[in-house]
Amino acid sequence: MRINRFLASAGLGSRRSCEELILAGQVTINGVACESLATTVEPSDVVKVGNRVLHTSAPMTIVINKPPGVLCTASDTHARQTVFDLLPPRTPRLFHVGRLDMESEGLLILTNDGDLSLKLTHPRYKVSKEYEVVLNHPFDVELVPKLLHGMSLEEGWAKAEAVYKLAPNKVKVVLRQGLKRQIRNMFYTLGYEVVKLVRTRIGPLTLGDMPPGAFRAVTHAEIDALLEEGAKTAAETPERPRRAYKPRPAYGHGGKGGPGGHGREERPSKERRFSDERPLRHESREPERSGERRPFGARPGASRGGKAKVEEIPFVPRSRRADAKPEGDAWERKPRTVEHKPWLKKKHTGAEHGGPKAAHGPKKPHPFAKFARRERDF
Repeated sequence: MRINRFLASAGLGSRRSCEELILAGQVTINGVACESLATTVEPSDVVKVGNRVLHTSAPMTIVINKPPGVLCTASDTHARQTVFDLLPPRTPRLFHVGRLDMESEGLLILTNDGDLSLKLTHPRYKVSKEYEVVLNHPFDVELVPKLLHGMSLEEGWAKAEAVYKLAPNKVKVVLRQGLKRQIRNMFYTLGYEVVKLVRTRIGPLTLGDMPPGAFRAVTHAEIDALLEEGAKTAAETPERPRRAYKPRPAYGHGGKGGPGGHGREERPSKERRFSDERPLRHESREPERSGERRPFGARPGASRGGKAKVEEIPFVPRSRRADAKPEGDAWERKPRTVEHKPWLKKKHTGAEHGGPKAAHGPKKPHPFAKFARRERDF
């Protein structure tokens, strides 16, 4: 048994808190300080924490009738009542197998046997659990196939093993799963609200006439019956078939054209791709003469001698190209003058004939004359 598990079974706390004691050097085994978390403890070893000698408690399993409003946890930050508050003060350290919601009630197993807890909670063993559910309005029997087939919830695929109608608003449900709030969420998906939820059976263990908050010890015969049911269910459950390995094609997606698919050749092997027989991608099959560059505008191509073909591409203006179809001779159009715009023509002042305005000197340019000159350039 590992040292952290031994300390936890002795009642010092959780395994994580016991690991802190070990790393702090407060644990000794046969007078030698324990510093490794992987240390194992034999039944003949003497384990001490400080001056206190520790002994593992004997395996203990009890069932309790959890009342509503009680939490399934070892400690609560809001100081609410837990199932361990219902036990006597000197009870060895136990932990709950599975859990019930705060509003739910019924049968709950408390134990310190890790192997038993694993075989009751692991999905492979599928121990049956029975619940009595009270709904907010009458249950429709036509919805039973949906519960048996299952539905997708946030926690996963949830389904019931069996459903029985006990009263108009009361249903008995048998589960082999343990998803979070499974029954409440399944009925909520079908349009119902769960008013009361009681777990009445876990495998061969039944609630019986125990009042809320009462507990009793589980006998060895009942434990053997629990383990036998889990082993029987695990043996009947077929193993999930593994998908057969199917090698992928060497190149491409398969189909027409051989393994490459889509008419492509098969991809060459690594040795062939990196061999000297096949040139690399950046090498040309007919290399050009070293030091010779292709002129601008030349089209690539190699002749028999290995020299690249050079073909000069003459420059042709776009307006002169054969594919251009301008309306008239657009490139030979004469620049515009003021004749096209009569409002920019020079007015007659009489100065050139010695008129009355000649004495005032030369005429000032028109404020729009610069714009007129610009227009003449087009």
